[in-house]
Amino acid sequence: MTTKRKRKKKRSKKAVKLDSLKQINLNAAGLDIGSEEIWTCVPEGRDEESVRVFPSFTPDLYALADWLQECDVETVAMESTGVYWIPIYEILEARGFEVYLVNARHIKNVPGKKTDVMDCQWIQQLHTYGLLQASFRPEEEMAALRSYIRHRDNLTRYRSGHIQHMQKALHLMNLLLPKVVTDITGKTGMEIIRAIVRGTHDPVKLAQYRDPRCRSSKEDIAKALTGNYRPEHLFALKQALALYDFYSQQIEDCDIEIEQKYAAFKPVIDTKANPLSPRSKRPSKNEPDFNLRAALYRVCGVDLTAIDGLNTLTVQQILSEVGTDMSKFPTVKHFTSWLTLAPHNDVSGGKVLRSKTKKSKNRAAQAFRMAAQSVSRSHSALGAFYRRMHIKHGGGAKAITATAHKIARIFYFMLKHKQDYKDPGQEYYEQKYKERIIKSLKRKARSLDMELVPARGVSR
Repeated sequence: MTTKRKRKKKRSKKAVKLDSLKQINLNAAGLDIGSEEIWTCVPEGRDEESVRVFPSFTPDLYALADWLQECDVETVAMESTGVYWIPIYEILEARGFEVYLVNARHIKNVPGKKTDVMDCQWIQQLHTYGLLQASFRPEEEMAALRSYIRHRDNLTRYRSGHIQHMQKALHLMNLLLPKVVTDITGKTGMEIIRAIVRGTHDPVKLAQYRDPRCRSSKEDIAKALTGNYRPEHLFALKQALALYDFYSQQIEDCDIEIEQKYAAFKPVIDTKANPLSPRSKRPSKNEPDFNLRAALYRVCGVDLTAIDGLNTLTVQQILSEVGTDMSKFPTVKHFTSWLTLAPHNDVSGGKVLRSKTKKSKNRAAQAFRMAAQSVSRSHSALGAFYRRMHIKHGGGAKAITATAHKIARIFYFMLKHKQDYKDPGQEYYEQKYKERIIKSLKRKARSLDMELVPARGVSR
């Protein structure tokens, strides 16, 4: 009886009347952007028609901005559709509007009668109630630099395709140059390929272009360059070399623009009073001709390449995506969550159903994962952490994600607090890990009224 009464008492609770949603952004507008038209919705009563459509030509975009100002609009929300949003975003931002770039998936996840209204009206309504969250976008100067860096990455990828074409042409003539040189685009490889294209096919003469630092002997190189020089394959090699040189020149031109962008940034640190320490890492082959490490140090105020696994190109790629202002991420957890490197816990009924990281094409996260993979065999603390994660999770994928998460945390604190990083070393990390394990075992032993005693000859 007592149990039934208790159940009845629980069921007899009165339902509380919930307040309706409050309108937070009273001067909000919604934009549905397409390739040819932009549908715009403003609050009712601001104009004879609250919904208007504008073509996507630049004069019409300025007319759209004028109409929003006439309607006393202060904030605008739009879906991130392809690259069509970029021109109107930049125009509205220059006019002083608070622009929200919203993920289309987030709009669809909000329940409502979307089928009964136009998309722009639905976006405007959600933005009025403050239900939309703006996607992260770095500051304007960094966004401009990001465009150059992404373009440079594309040029590098195009050029790598023509390196493969040169390798194919050499193999078709049975010229086994990749067997005797580490990289055919190195000094020895390029000298030999250019001589072949000029008409020198004598293997002994070609072997004379060997660089003194090359490990293979002239005899081995001459033997590898004895092949079947057919005209059609020589023609393919000639054109692949020309395209390789063309893209190399384009990359150099792009580097000049990137260097000018770095020079326009306001320096964060006085490099004369705080000079950059000498480089300890080997420079990457694809690094630009100017001192990129010094430029990054001047913009960030700290040497981020001191982190194991991060070289100048990787740091440049990450900074172009996340910017230098870490105040936009309140905590390091917000930062790693945005990178999709933190576990995404789906909790129901107090239980964690899933804790896998989200799938994402975040370029910064990919760079952190590449950095994590590169420390797998290093004798650093991060390398020891990677190997421990590899054993713990029984695979490389989870170990890479865990190490990338750790590198991202170090990156965040260095950039936010302007603190230098010094690798404690593999031995230090393993000793600290051993101390944590011993401390945990002692705690478990005390809970069982037991005592943990070390073996003979083993220090505590």
